[in-house]
Amino acid sequence: MKLQRILPFAKQLLEASVNEGDYVIDATIGNGHDTVFLAKLIGKSGHVYGYDIQEEAIANTNERLKVECLEDRVTLFHQGHQHIFQTVPKEKHGEIAGAIFNLGYLPGGDKAVVTIAETTIEAIEQLLAILKPEGLIVLVIYHGHKEGQIERDKVMNYVQTIDPSVAHVLKYQFINKNNHPPFIIAIEKC
Repeated sequence: MKLQRILPFAKQLLEASVNEGDYVIDATIGNGHDTVFLAKLIGKSGHVYGYDIQEEAIANTNERLKVECLEDRVTLFHQGHQHIFQTVPKEKHGEIAGAIFNLGYLPGGDKAVVTIAETTIEAIEQLLAILKPEGLIVLVIYHGHKEGQIERDKVMNYVQTIDPSVAHVLKYQFINKNNHPPFIIAIEKC
């Protein structure tokens, strides 16, 4: 298959936007896969700020970072991504190169704990305020469950209203697959 699958395409988008020395956000650290990916992208001189409300996600990510010897490149916050503006150091506002969200629930975790549209939209708005020009937000939207469908609809309604002079918004989706396959929304700040 020559078309990029969803997760590899999300990483490809970030690789095109993030360089060594950059500051980035993992808005939903989950099991730490994207956190490790971002920590490798930004090298020794950059920094990753990661967020999750679940202790299990923080523990899983810390363990993964230790195995990869990357813990000095990452600051984890045991709180929701709607606190990005307050937790990213003020001197880094305007310097954030990229961010990723995996919306839904923690794989292997409690499926009753899910991301919700209100905090996701709040986080996107905060990121648009602190991203550098051409900074990129990548949302991987998992909508195969009831709460995911509600969040999908509200987030889609929101991103379609973003002024094109503020950001460009892209949707990448396979449209002939069964079982609500995930899709990507990419938002590039102007």
